Amino acid sequence: MIPKVIAEARKIVIKVGSNTLAMGDGTMNRAFMAEFAEQCANLVKSGKQVVLVSSGAQVAGVSTLDRWARKKDIHYRQALCAIGQVELMQNWREAFAARDLHIGQLLLTREDFNDDQRTLNMRNTIFTLVDEGVIPIINENDSVSYEEIRIGDNDNLSALTAILWSADLLILFSDIDGVYDKNPKEHADARHIGEVSDLNDLRSGITIGATNSFGTGGIATKLEAAEKVTSYGIPMLLANGSQGRCLEGLANGTNRGTVFLARD
Repeated sequence: MIPKVIAEARKIVIKVGSNTLAMGDGTMNRAFMAEFAEQCANLVKSGKQVVLVSSGAQVAGVSTLDRWARKKDIHYRQALCAIGQVELMQNWREAFAARDLHIGQLLLTREDFNDDQRTLNMRNTIFTLVDEGVIPIINENDSVSYEEIRIGDNDNLSALTAILWSADLLILFSDIDGVYDKNPKEHADARHIGEVSDLNDLRSGITIGATNSFGTGGIATKLEAAEKVTSYGIPMLLANGSQGRCLEGLANGTNRGTVFLARD
């Protein structure tokens, strides 16, 4: 099912989570970014269009200025994001430039999606960038966001982006290869669920745990994202970004994940 869903999609939104972009010590995984950019370039060459939603500003900030790594004060966290967003985009710029692709940055908040004029401007900008062969890279504007205007996680941001762009497919890369009936990191007998057609049935049959160390989401936000996009007729894939050549592995059927089927 996964190769079929990817093959049939022309407009693909891909979200890369902080845990995928971070190495074990919390610094940026530049080797992954270079490999991932190559795979995106191959998708573009095959006639597909790609929009990337990238977490990692805080991770990049820690990589750049590690003396603030353990500070929990919100002002330091937002300052880290301000520093890290520059580093994050510089690394993506270099990774895609090696494949002769330019990137464009959009930093958004919930307020942008709630304002009709801003929404129209965002949509027009994304369409223009993609039509001109540029890869839009989207992140939440963490340096200025506060509770009332925060989306809060890039799973839901990527879902809103997919709906805004009228995408054919949303792919979420995290540190887990899909949905299980319980946390596979804690339970050896956890059962992998390869296909989901009814989210209510799924929720009643699984145990939802907490988020992990670098990310702001967890399985709950991924289910929220799936609910958003599938209601608009957009299927979603959840897969592990740390597996080698993760995009190609999904496309050729060697990597597994969970497919959330679009609702009619």
